[in-house]
Amino acid sequence: MSRPETHEIDVAVEDPRWEEVAPDLEAFVAEAVEAALAIVPPGGPIEISIVLTDDPAVQELNRTWRGKDKPTNVLSFPNEQPHGGGPRLLGDVVLAYDTLLRESGEQSKPLDHHLAHLVVHGTLHLLGHDHELGDAEADAMEALEVAALRRLGVPDPYGDAAG
Repeated sequence: MSRPETHEIDVAVEDPRWEEVAPDLEAFVAEAVEAALAIVPPGGPIEISIVLTDDPAVQELNRTWRGKDKPTNVLSFPNEQPHGGGPRLLGDVVLAYDTLLRESGEQSKPLDHHLAHLVVHGTLHLLGHDHELGDAEADAMEALEVAALRRLGVPDPYGDAAG
């Protein structure tokens, strides 16, 4: 009998304002990661780290790793190390509270829906998807995001109702 895949999803809350987004924030974030993994199976157990922080921390990471001296909503850092034993280390996803709060207001979306979307988005990046490679890849990634979000009961963030 085969053992079901178990994923290790580490959630670090560096900004306490995140705690107001969902009653059980860590479970909420883990569920969003699992929804992405259900749509794009990683081929075995994985370990992923989700960091919920603020704009200054994300701005520093964006400046250091991407040469862009501004905050952004989500950054993904895939693990480049070879896979040894145990779960494959997928990488890290870092989200900025201030930017997500602003964007959710501008787009008239609940903050928890926007968080779920960007956790899914970041997880898909770690799984090898990249919307910046062209329109076809962007469309494919959007379709995967919508499918994962549907599993969570989150409306299509790209649809007409998205604002």
